[in-house]
Amino acid sequence: MAETQHHDRQLEDGIYIGNQVDKANLGNPLARALVRGFDRAFLTALATAQPRSILEVGCGEGRLAALMAAHHAVDILATDFSRTLIEQAAPRATERLRFEQASAYDLDPATQARDVVVCCEVLEHLEDPAAGLARMHALGARAYVFSVPNEPIWRVLNLARGKYWRDGGNTPGHLNHWSRRTFGTLLAAQGFAVEQWLNPFPWLMVRARRAG
Repeated sequence: MAETQHHDRQLEDGIYIGNQVDKANLGNPLARALVRGFDRAFLTALATAQPRSILEVGCGEGRLAALMAAHHAVDILATDFSRTLIEQAAPRATERLRFEQASAYDLDPATQARDVVVCCEVLEHLEDPAAGLARMHALGARAYVFSVPNEPIWRVLNLARGKYWRDGGNTPGHLNHWSRRTFGTLLAAQGFAVEQWLNPFPWLMVRARRAG
């Protein structure tokens, strides 16, 4: 991505938490344009899904949760494994938007299942993304919206702006890297059928359903 204003990274249980950049306060016009493109694609995917309720897995500081709440008057449960991030997101809570600490690996269908599941910019951070996807599949949602960085484009852009040379352009905390082909393969292997590719540059984004 283009150069942005960085904020301090935090570690919790040895894991990077939050975004590498503060997407709500970007200084670079190109970076702002990229995030606006992401948000437009995301809202398009969500509107097409017509959610009656939403679960966000890996909500971070709550930026997307607040964006969803501004566009959809439905019950929204936003979760993250990090207690620190849930505490930071808490001021965004409303009557319809609630934040709760929960790992992607431990989602409970009895209490956390919702009509639509959103998981954006999370899977690349998971040590076992297949297990996380399997748990989300078990929630039985009618629709899913996923996004991940589009690789190797993401790392090439980091190198082009002089970032993370020692790590080959890899953003700190990114453990997994997918192209459109390999991401589609991962989703299919975990029982998801992609209904729409949106792919706002430089991300991959899909609206999917459970296959079968």
